[in-house]
Amino acid sequence: MAGSTRIAHWAANELFDGTSDTTAEVTNPATGAVTGEVALAGVRDARQVIAAAAEAFPAWRDSSLAKRSAVLFRFRELLNERKDELAALITAEHGKVLSDALGEISRGQEVVEFACGIPHLLKGGFSENASTGVDVSSLRQPLGVVGIISPFNFPAMVPMWFFPIAIAAGNTVVLKPSEKDPSASLWLARLWAEAGLPAGVFNVLQGDKVAVDELLANPAVKAVSFVGSTPIARYVYATATANGKRVQALGGAKNHAVVLPDADLDLAADAMVSAGFGSAGERCMAISAVVAVGAIADDLVARIADRARAVKTGDGTRDADMGPLVTRAHRDKVKGYVDQAELDGAKVVVDGRQVRPDGGENGFWLGPTLLDHVRPEFSCYTDEIFGPVLSVLRVDTYDEALALVNANPYGNGTAIFTNDGGAARKFQNEVEAGMVGINVPIPVPVAYYSFGGWKNSLFGDTHAHGTEGVHFFTRAKVVTTRWPDPSHGGVNLGFPRNV
Repeated sequence: MAGSTRIAHWAANELFDGTSDTTAEVTNPATGAVTGEVALAGVRDARQVIAAAAEAFPAWRDSSLAKRSAVLFRFRELLNERKDELAALITAEHGKVLSDALGEISRGQEVVEFACGIPHLLKGGFSENASTGVDVSSLRQPLGVVGIISPFNFPAMVPMWFFPIAIAAGNTVVLKPSEKDPSASLWLARLWAEAGLPAGVFNVLQGDKVAVDELLANPAVKAVSFVGSTPIARYVYATATANGKRVQALGGAKNHAVVLPDADLDLAADAMVSAGFGSAGERCMAISAVVAVGAIADDLVARIADRARAVKTGDGTRDADMGPLVTRAHRDKVKGYVDQAELDGAKVVVDGRQVRPDGGENGFWLGPTLLDHVRPEFSCYTDEIFGPVLSVLRVDTYDEALALVNANPYGNGTAIFTNDGGAARKFQNEVEAGMVGINVPIPVPVAYYSFGGWKNSLFGDTHAHGTEGVHFFTRAKVVTTRWPDPSHGGVNLGFPRNV
């Protein structure tokens, strides 16, 4: 622990140590070294951070759209100038390579840029003379304090799916980042302060389940946005809605890529390796199941294997394609799935357990792993592994492939590889998933479209970012207006009629 730093909370534009003595270790996954200790909030600490957000809400709600937009634009410019700093923090605590860290920041920045247009996005409607002398208008107003609970795999991008829109719409924010890589949240908080965001509008609550439960129960928190595993998403949704909150809880995934016999196999193989092993497979949009249709399976597996063996695993600050897993415990868990798949009868075509990484000997390493002849009952298929493990399932027909995808309890994203436009159109219509790629392996939408899955990949009815994000962080109000005149007609107890 010598030389490690303490990572605190952020409330009202200041660091806040809190009163709890409980901490968790933060490690560098490429070396295994402990680099920091993050404060884990007690209930008292959580309430103090939430109170800072509640106190700031009235003034921020009443600030002009012009002022909010100006702060958003300034934040965007500062982020663009200094994103290398943020990427280095992400790599040091998460382990992903620097280019991947920069990529997640860029995707998050797209939502910041979308939120800069909040004056247009919040425009209401107006109907003159809806009834004689009566006008009707609609508007959208902020909710109040909103909680954002984000996962370890995207410590910058996932929070940026939510907080730019929430803040632009006039809400105040309490961000609860993962305790595994918490430093990015404080970097973003300082950037907001420099951009001119008033104290208390953006706050950071470090912690574990204690902090989460306070966000879910505290009456000052009006809405919760969550990204994580399906069991926790279900818990967040059930608990927060029981406490009267608006909730969007994005859960786990088992993303399939269906490869039809007419597909460009080189394109498909490149895509499978990129989408399966990028960020060591620690992506909710990673392709983890390849469904090979017909006689192409042997050829496709061989091409994927050639590319997987060429992936260089190592320290993300060096010349590596793929970094380590986030913790030793998670690496061991993922390795256990490979062990079990081999026992179940899967063929280990590329074995990441034997990787020789360019990194510290105590790093949390597992190289790209390719499993063939996987069956739907194997745990490597039924479970979300969240690691660099790609499973190949073989079917004879398109209908079998579609049935396999639709039978899966997850419905986050999926893809099809084909040169047949009719087959692609049929697939996008029939598949049960929230995001579909056609010859695109990771169909993460741009910021002005929504992000979200179906089935056990989403609890709640509103997706992230885009106009759905604006609607989630605001509520509608309708105003009916009549200005008195001598002909108002006096008392009338009948139900109002439009005349």
